[in-house]
Amino acid sequence: MLGLRFVAKDAVMTLSTPAATSANTPGGTLPATPDYDAWPVEVAIHNVSHTPRQVEVRWEDGRVSRYHSIWLRENAADDSTVNPATRERILDLSRLEDWPTVSEACLDDTGALEIVFAPEQRRLRFHPGWLRAHDYTHLAELDAPLPPATLWKGSERDAPTTLDARDWLDTDDDPLAPDACLESALEAVIGEGLVRLRNLPTEPGSLDAIARRIGPPRATNFGTLFDVRAKPDPDSNAYTSIALPPHVDLPTREYQPGLQLLHCLENDTVGGEAVMMDGFAVAEALRERHPEHFATLTRVRWCYANTARTTDHVWYAPMIKLDDDGNFDEVRIADFLRGPLMAPFEDVEPAYAALMSLQRLLREPEFALRFTYTPGDLVIFDNRRLLHARDAFDVGQGGRRWLQGCYLERDEARSRLRMLRRAHRRQRVEVLGQG
Repeated sequence: MLGLRFVAKDAVMTLSTPAATSANTPGGTLPATPDYDAWPVEVAIHNVSHTPRQVEVRWEDGRVSRYHSIWLRENAADDSTVNPATRERILDLSRLEDWPTVSEACLDDTGALEIVFAPEQRRLRFHPGWLRAHDYTHLAELDAPLPPATLWKGSERDAPTTLDARDWLDTDDDPLAPDACLESALEAVIGEGLVRLRNLPTEPGSLDAIARRIGPPRATNFGTLFDVRAKPDPDSNAYTSIALPPHVDLPTREYQPGLQLLHCLENDTVGGEAVMMDGFAVAEALRERHPEHFATLTRVRWCYANTARTTDHVWYAPMIKLDDDGNFDEVRIADFLRGPLMAPFEDVEPAYAALMSLQRLLREPEFALRFTYTPGDLVIFDNRRLLHARDAFDVGQGGRRWLQGCYLERDEARSRLRMLRRAHRRQRVEVLGQG
């Protein structure tokens, strides 16, 4: 090991470079990581330097990354930091004798970062692939963990992203088994908010197994699986043959379901064409054309009510919700599920003016994507983003229209896609001989 000492501001910084080692052929066993993931070492660390509270890592491709000593200490993978059986953290930083600082930093013969932390005098190792993937000094350059939202209009496409899913139920249940169809479906749902699967079974109840390829369905007062077809004495407009306006489901809940699946079992009726539109694209158009109305709908809390004969679900929330970065998080648009507006007096007229501007946008043909369900089709869509609607259908002319539906959470889709991407990283580790 070569060591060079130089002064950096008011602290002594030590620069260390390892003996020659390749990222593909480490000299020993790389350290564990504080998770169950696999992190290929695509770029090796060239050298490291440190001050008491920072470690600077220079990579072979020239990138320079900096990590705080306290961040490194909390994210170590040893058994004083995480439970090795669960990989969950057990370290309580406030119980350390003092703020963790770096007294030594170097590269070991595997190319891993090795640090001695004071005042514990604990020597810990850090996996270079994991460090590179969690380089928070270069957040903009990191691979996006999930597909970003891509806004779209129905006029720009002829059909939803469509996949042949005839083998959907014949694949390995191993969560780390690659599955190209499932991965493509999840990328479309997370990025575009919508995907259509074709050639699935049409047996009633098969939706449960189809949904569980992603995650467990969420039960509501309509059941775990629900039938969408005209029936006597309906408790929802969905269970009639009338046209439905663009809406999300269950905005009446504190946490409205994240995903909805609709599975076509039968459809030979006249009418009943499906309509989908990107609620985020509609909201963006409102922001561009009527910024004052957009601001009102992000601020005023509307009443959403599903007061049925046996249940009484009510929630208050803005119609458009943004996240902390100003990006769209959800929309709650469902005229037939709005209760009386209970807002401050001075907000009532501006709120209704904003609502009517939004309603007029919803009638613009450019936003709507129209298609017909074929038995064996299934659509998965983001229920907190996509608005769905349908044309009226005529049961008097014969024929049947039977969809089964269920809800999942966005979290399940995100987790499943992360697992599929973990599978790719694991394969890459094996290819590189780093396992």
